[in-house]
Amino acid sequence: MAKAKSYYFCQQCGYQSASWLGRCPECGKFGTFQEEVVKASAPAVGKVSGQRQGQSMPKLIQEVAYGEMPRIATHCGEFDRVLGGGIVPGSLLLLGGEPGIGKSTLLLQTALAITDRRLLYVSGEESEQQIKMRADRIGIGSENCYVVSETVTQRIFEHVEAVRPELLIVDSIQTVSTEDADSPAGSVSQIRQCTTEFQHYAKQSGVPVLLIGHITKDGTLAGPKVMEHIVDAVLQFEGDRNYGYRVLRALKNRFGSTAEIGIFEMQGSGLREVPNPSEFLLSQRDETLSGAAVAATLEGARPMFIEVQSLVSSAVYGTPQRNANGFDMRRLSMLLAVLEKRCGFKLGAKDVFLNIAGGLRVNDPAIDLAVACAILSSNVDMPISPRVCFAAELGLSGEVRPVSRVEQRIAEADRLGFEKVFVSKYNMRGLNTRSYGLQIVPVGVIEETFRALFA
Repeated sequence: MAKAKSYYFCQQCGYQSASWLGRCPECGKFGTFQEEVVKASAPAVGKVSGQRQGQSMPKLIQEVAYGEMPRIATHCGEFDRVLGGGIVPGSLLLLGGEPGIGKSTLLLQTALAITDRRLLYVSGEESEQQIKMRADRIGIGSENCYVVSETVTQRIFEHVEAVRPELLIVDSIQTVSTEDADSPAGSVSQIRQCTTEFQHYAKQSGVPVLLIGHITKDGTLAGPKVMEHIVDAVLQFEGDRNYGYRVLRALKNRFGSTAEIGIFEMQGSGLREVPNPSEFLLSQRDETLSGAAVAATLEGARPMFIEVQSLVSSAVYGTPQRNANGFDMRRLSMLLAVLEKRCGFKLGAKDVFLNIAGGLRVNDPAIDLAVACAILSSNVDMPISPRVCFAAELGLSGEVRPVSRVEQRIAEADRLGFEKVFVSKYNMRGLNTRSYGLQIVPVGVIEETFRALFA
């Protein structure tokens, strides 16, 4: 029998202490330590680790042989794009997101779509009847998808031994517990222990494991940070419930890029892929109004066009308001200072509100020029044509700086039917303007852009 000991764990980062601390020395958070009872040894994990250590021997890197490991296609183009082409055999993936955002729907829909492999869907939150109701609503039939409602890892691995799946899905890691730890499910020690057990199973058997994880109120994945280091990929499923669109992005990916995103639309029958994101990011306007500009941004290798909306009005109270939705507030303050210094607009005494249409959050600096033009358009109350787009960064001196892969942005603008695109004049070197059917307007400073738009 392993002796049980009492430790204190930081619920934010997983730091372990023998006594209670008011402030965590690792992450600096206050009041995050909770007492948990942990056994001194973990027989199940220790046994697996011992077997692995007994079989391993140091080798020269030239002597290591490996074969091609074909990825498992999920039959969902957006999901495969984020993963880098599919699921790598033997990998451990963690999918996080807010409650009700669609994590379980996404993975169940993926499990039902993979009809050529045997899968096991383990749920600790729903019964088997509830999973069946969700599957009927999705409307995808599968003869190789097994479901079970279980929360103890020892019982889960018994079901795995009986079914022998080629893909394992666990919903969610916070509801799963192991008998090797006496703390309740969802605690730091339980999450860390269970994640380690699933990691050992995935690496030894070559069966990929997909875990669903909850997030905290500040938007980070619940549980210790060490869990994110154990898994091979961390996926974030986010979106605005008011719009019905969901964005899947990779925060960590050992087998692919973290710059790609997948976009879905939540419908009554499940999640629909959105191969052309510009179809919902650009609003269909019948009237041309001031304060709106279209920006050409890139997410991974995919160009997207988003609408930037701005409202500038006189401050009712003494202190002007600054509010941005989907855009960095500090960068907005910098752009307002550039416009006031370089263009002479007195924006310091006015309220400025900025919104990225579609509920998306964009960090690409190439939308700086579109943000500045939207603010100027609202300030002078003069509209910008919806057939005009922008792709340039704005510097502190008011210069319009070049952006990467401008050819892809211009080509996508031409495909979508835009008539004019504003870019930095430094992006014109080596650019074949004759291959595009739209007008390319090179600008060097923000004043030139303002004169070209509102002259």
